[in-house]
Amino acid sequence: MSSVKEDVKDTALGVLEAIQERRVSFIQFLRETWPLLLLLFAGLMLVWWLADPPPPKRILMATGSDGGSYQMLAKKYVDYFAKKGITIELVSSRGAQENIARLSDRKDPVQAAFVQAGIYNPTGIAGILSLGSVAYEPIWFFYRGSDLEISKFHFQGERLKKLLSMKTSIGEVGSGTHSQALHILKAAGLEQYIPQFLTLPSTDGVNALLRGEIDVIFLVDQLESPNVQKLLSEPGLNLIGFGRAEAYTRILPYLEILTVPMAGFSLVRDFPPEPIQLLTTTTQLLVDDRMHPALQYLFLEAAEAINGKQTFFAKRGEFPLFNHSAFPESEVASRFQKSGVPPIMNYLPFWLAEFVHRMFILIVPFLAFAYPILSALPNYRYKRVQMRINKIYGALWAFEQELATGFDAGQCDAYINKVNQLEAEALTFKVPKKMASDYYALRASIDYVRNCLSRGERPYQFEPQERLSSAVDQAL
Repeated sequence: MSSVKEDVKDTALGVLEAIQERRVSFIQFLRETWPLLLLLFAGLMLVWWLADPPPPKRILMATGSDGGSYQMLAKKYVDYFAKKGITIELVSSRGAQENIARLSDRKDPVQAAFVQAGIYNPTGIAGILSLGSVAYEPIWFFYRGSDLEISKFHFQGERLKKLLSMKTSIGEVGSGTHSQALHILKAAGLEQYIPQFLTLPSTDGVNALLRGEIDVIFLVDQLESPNVQKLLSEPGLNLIGFGRAEAYTRILPYLEILTVPMAGFSLVRDFPPEPIQLLTTTTQLLVDDRMHPALQYLFLEAAEAINGKQTFFAKRGEFPLFNHSAFPESEVASRFQKSGVPPIMNYLPFWLAEFVHRMFILIVPFLAFAYPILSALPNYRYKRVQMRINKIYGALWAFEQELATGFDAGQCDAYINKVNQLEAEALTFKVPKKMASDYYALRASIDYVRNCLSRGERPYQFEPQERLSSAVDQAL
């Protein structure tokens, strides 16, 4: 039993001694190689900063009018980004055209915006990328009255022309609603009615219809928006369906068809009284093409979390949807479609995941830069110690030459004092084990000279002469 205890004790002591030795060696290594380590660190920071700078902590995002559905959606993104340590500042705008103009302006700080698909022609517009669609925006045609049978009235024919001859608002000029109304009316061959339409902002138009000041409103907005909900809950209003919806999708390919079942909006009112088809566009998430890739991933992650839930029209996981974009799709969005966000972002905080991800990307070019330096560190340390040993050998050799030409036995104490100084300098060395033999050979040479002088002899024929001469040659 005592033997086992002694073995354990000896093993523990051996481990502690090894740890202590490693610690001392490492500290000495840092003291001797810090210039190269500093150069290595500076190189890493330079490559890291120039190749892939960190993402900004603040983003400007254009929405739409105050209180609109885009602003409501954007506030959800603000909350999501805030949890990741990124601030989104929302900027109100007059609509899609202004959002596009601001994104394409290289001097404008706006970096993201929601825009309806199909309302713009990207010809001549550069600097904008698409991160896909994040929501459906149905095209709504509400009218006041019940004299028109909804089962027979499908955005075509004489009844529609009669209805459009009434007071009709098609949205503020420059808005997505206005642009979509023009597309639909032109496709239906109803351009002649356009000049007589009112161009009220969406909220003003909804309030005017509810007050009876206008008869018809054309509106493009999400089902959850306050404006649409007000109109759907008003008993005196009816909704027009698109009986020829598929034909419109062939003429305007960015449009899709949504089916509303009988009483889908209200079982109590039995509204609509029969199934109808609605045309819909989508909400596009557009960004400045200079936006940091990590922030693009964060936008896509937010879109998946916020807009990927099941809704009245959308299935779970349907958004973000990558189609119908007139602008080039971001490379980040393409990678997201194939493999989602980088796995590391699912397990680490955003700032840490982003840092690790960037560092991983930089490993290959960094190693090409760092390998020669890392390889040089051990040799650098050995050469530095060897130079110090050789320096003392050189001083000892010069002292020997001095004694050979002018030895004075009465000055032995002074000579010994000088040798002691050389030994004191040698004692300050921190020598790797690999160089212990060279170090103790130097100590032996110093001790030989001192012993000769202690006996009053001139040390010009001591044994390590060949080693000394070789070391001096290297030093010189």
